[in-house]
Amino acid sequence: MACPPPPVPKSATLKSHKSSAGNTSLYGDTEVFECLPHHAMFGNDTITCTAHGNWTKLPECKEVKCPFPSRPDNGFVNYPAKQVLFYKDKATFGCHDTYSLDGPEEVECTKMGNWSALPSCKASCKISIKKATVLYQGVRVKLQEHFKNGMTHGDKVSFFCKNKEKKCSYTEEANCIDGTLEVPKCFKEHSSLAFWKTDAWDVKPC
Repeated sequence: MACPPPPVPKSATLKSHKSSAGNTSLYGDTEVFECLPHHAMFGNDTITCTAHGNWTKLPECKEVKCPFPSRPDNGFVNYPAKQVLFYKDKATFGCHDTYSLDGPEEVECTKMGNWSALPSCKASCKISIKKATVLYQGVRVKLQEHFKNGMTHGDKVSFFCKNKEKKCSYTEEANCIDGTLEVPKCFKEHSSLAFWKTDAWDVKPC
């Protein structure tokens, strides 16, 4: 069964044509469309000639615009210098010193007319503890040395705490979240004067 020449959807172009008999389209032949720039495809890009001599459903190409992305607090955003932003246009985000980006650096205008993400800038955490050995990414580090400039948003460390009854140590996690680091209550800062006491990280694990 042959199919008539396929119609090309509005704002689309023919990308590829797989025909088994020259100009005639037969059962199983396919046509692949792509949308013109700034247009997004809704539906399947491939149509097939059916056994009934007709084509499967045509896709639609619609022009898609996105609003200008807003600048995050304590950061900046760059996007193409034009009057309208369209489908597939990109924007890049960044943050000022001591702030870190929560979300992807690059975002894209999606077919739904919104941005793939809207990142924000989160504050770093100042370290209030003078001395502590912590676990960071599975490695023991000195907190005050490793995070001289503070911890960035999303950083996680584990503090060592003592179980006095069992005379052993365990760890509790603390996260830097937008400028706040909640030190676990069980952590006791080791005083350099109490030299006869053993620091929690030096005690055998429970």
